[in-house]
Amino acid sequence: MVTTKSALNAGAHSPLPNSRRVYVEGSRVRVPMREIELHPTRTVSGEMESNAPVKVYDCSGPWGDPEYSGSVEEGLPALRREWILKRGDVEEYDGRDISPADDGYLSGRHARSAGAQQFSSRRNPLKSKGHPVTQLWYARRGEVTPEMEFVALRENQGLEDLIHQFGEDEVRRSLFKQHRGESFGANTSLHITPEFVRDEVAAGRAIIPTNINHPESEPMIIGRNFLVKINANIGNSAVASSIEEEVEKMRWSTRWGADTVMDLSTGKNIHTTREWIIRNSPVPIGTVPIYQALEKVGGRAEELTWEIFRDTLIEQAEQGVDYFTIHAGVLLRFIPQTAGRATGIVSRGGSIMAKWCLSHHRENFLYTHWDDICEIMAAYDVSFSIGDGLRPGSIADANDEAQFGELKVQGGLVERAWDHGVQAMCEGPGHVPMHMIKENMEKQLEWCHEAPFYTLGPLTTDIAPGYDHLTSAIGAAMIGWYGTAMLCYVTPKEHLGLPDRDDVKEGVIAYKIAAHAADLAKGHPGAQYRDNALSKARFEFRWEDQFNLSLDPERAREFHDETLPAEGAKTAHFCSMCGPQFCSMKITEEVRRFAAEKGIGEGQAIAEGMAEKSREFDGQGAEVYTKA
Repeated sequence: MVTTKSALNAGAHSPLPNSRRVYVEGSRVRVPMREIELHPTRTVSGEMESNAPVKVYDCSGPWGDPEYSGSVEEGLPALRREWILKRGDVEEYDGRDISPADDGYLSGRHARSAGAQQFSSRRNPLKSKGHPVTQLWYARRGEVTPEMEFVALRENQGLEDLIHQFGEDEVRRSLFKQHRGESFGANTSLHITPEFVRDEVAAGRAIIPTNINHPESEPMIIGRNFLVKINANIGNSAVASSIEEEVEKMRWSTRWGADTVMDLSTGKNIHTTREWIIRNSPVPIGTVPIYQALEKVGGRAEELTWEIFRDTLIEQAEQGVDYFTIHAGVLLRFIPQTAGRATGIVSRGGSIMAKWCLSHHRENFLYTHWDDICEIMAAYDVSFSIGDGLRPGSIADANDEAQFGELKVQGGLVERAWDHGVQAMCEGPGHVPMHMIKENMEKQLEWCHEAPFYTLGPLTTDIAPGYDHLTSAIGAAMIGWYGTAMLCYVTPKEHLGLPDRDDVKEGVIAYKIAAHAADLAKGHPGAQYRDNALSKARFEFRWEDQFNLSLDPERAREFHDETLPAEGAKTAHFCSMCGPQFCSMKITEEVRRFAAEKGIGEGQAIAEGMAEKSREFDGQGAEVYTKA
């Protein structure tokens, strides 16, 4: 359990190498980014040429700012609270009483004996008064909120002044070279404006998950026409982990680039763990409320009731959960369709609701109470992540009638959520072979009216336990290219155990690669800039810049130094793969230097070099083999 300040701060973040926190100013907002400083280039003439720093999207919040001195016990500053109160459409109230059952205990005495440390302070929650307080409601009224302005500046990644220079026609050596992508009908704006953000949210094509009771979060957007986002799952289980470990996993995952975090805790102290996470999270937090509701009935799915679930929704909305995964599409008529599957129902939430439906032989109460759920969501601006409880859990079960039947129902639920002014996205598979992935995206766009798609991978093969972060990143890159808005990471521990801190990092990095690859393939404006900057550093043997521009500078430096640890190797014009004589980039550099000395082009330099070698060959007798 959380017990000491030193334990909480043991994983405090240090800045990534050669990076500094910068802020992009808007009319009402100040958006944090990470700026990577680069070393100058030594030209072939020996002169030093500066390289502009590269700004990158930063999810770490105040924890990534070296000047921030707050602690985990205090929680993060309430960045958005002033924006929320200024709108004048919310009211503060006492909120529901927190009971021992919220943490899975029978009594207060039982809870105290377990030693769970409560968060130091508790604000009274806010709720709407008179109308929905969702970003969708404001967008449909034509309002541009501070959250929308924040998102627009963030999505442009500090490239606003340069964006018009990017293009297919740029020379390949230019930092502004960008290949034309294939977006499959997506409508990405060259320059993201607050008005574009508003229009995408109003159309339901994007969501900004921002519960009014999570003012610590920095606004971000999930939508097909924006950068592909990734989610990291954390959470305890009945047999593993502690509150401090889960808080540190959250901070650790955002350091490496998780855009949202889901707390999937299923053991004791669910409420308390969630409180610590939310108060310290700069990114949206999602949950699956049915997990906690199940704990409240002792793990017996058949004893779940609408009243218990409703109380759990309000509890979590008051805490500040930004989006709920709710498995309302698992309908009674679909359950028999899973009987012939290789792996049945693999979703925890899906299996819970399937058991409830069969036990009572009644329709899923999440479906029958959908309008009631929407009213709760609208009062706090909690977004829907409509669960895919019947997703395939094996390649054999991909794209079957149960999966697609539920997907159609999701589309109807999206429209009903929109009618209540509630933001919504849909969850997707799962395990799908590569040639069957595109069909999932096409059907989701058609049946779910272009609401954002949020997928778990998909995993493209079942034969690699221990490497499922790789099997799934392949599918994630593909479906992200086709139009999925957010990718739920998979760690190396998938199917094997609860991920630890190292597994979280591996999963996040694998999915940052997949998301960025998808952005490149879609032709997202400016997506190629960082690739170009790193390639330039690689060609110029600026090793430190190569490390620092990478997604994981620590790993890149570690691998380089394993074989060339000397400090001088950081400036050498070769690595241990090819050595000094066989480095292709070193040879190309020599060609360019030769061309500069002769005052000729590279092509001519290569031709003259070949002619010189030809004369040398003839001068040695034109023999293929010569005596040593």
